[in-house]
Amino acid sequence: MKLTQTLWITFQFLTYVLMLLALYAIFLYAPVEKTMGVVQKIFYIHVPAAFLAYLAFFITFIASIFYLYRKDPKWDTVAHCAVETGVIFCTIVLITGPIWAKPVWNVWWTWDPRLTTTLILWFTYVAYLMLRRSVKENQRANLSAVFGIIGFINVPITFFSIRLWRTIHPVIITSRGLNMSWPMKLSLIITVIAFCFLFISLLVSRIRLERLKMRVAEINEIMDDMHSGRTQI
Repeated sequence: MKLTQTLWITFQFLTYVLMLLALYAIFLYAPVEKTMGVVQKIFYIHVPAAFLAYLAFFITFIASIFYLYRKDPKWDTVAHCAVETGVIFCTIVLITGPIWAKPVWNVWWTWDPRLTTTLILWFTYVAYLMLRRSVKENQRANLSAVFGIIGFINVPITFFSIRLWRTIHPVIITSRGLNMSWPMKLSLIITVIAFCFLFISLLVSRIRLERLKMRVAEINEIMDDMHSGRTQI
């Protein structure tokens, strides 16, 4: 138990260090892009956040399938916590996107296919969270699992939207790889690694918190039963 806690503290410390390194790489190491200028640096936050949002929703998709197959509450917990984490990263995408777009496209928002499908994706998983709060506890896990599976349909649509439709959204990865200088590539790699550590840290922390809440609820039920028994006696 102590070893696990030590490893977890070490992992969180490493996450902190990597995030500091990522900030250094973004704002001090990476050169300023010639065409877009300093605003292009938001790219190093926007791109990792988008991919990790997709990853979070994929985890929800897999966990939802496992829940329906095994009816094990732990998979429902994983799916729920992954959605909450994914919504955070998807929100970062929707905030950083317009900040990047304004000086480049001269508009805060345009109904570009990538932007529109990302917004729909955000609404889909916010609806998932609202569903969990609105339905009865005995129906919550099953309905959420079905919603988590169906909602994932929009993830590949969002990812491939710049190839399915004509769009002004830039293509990050081409057949030739990343079309940028080595300092930019290295900065992006460092940022992606740092964001992956942050994602894992947030997701695991949220799962642990949810399990503690469930444990407290179980203890409260036992205490209530004991109190009711004493009252009847």
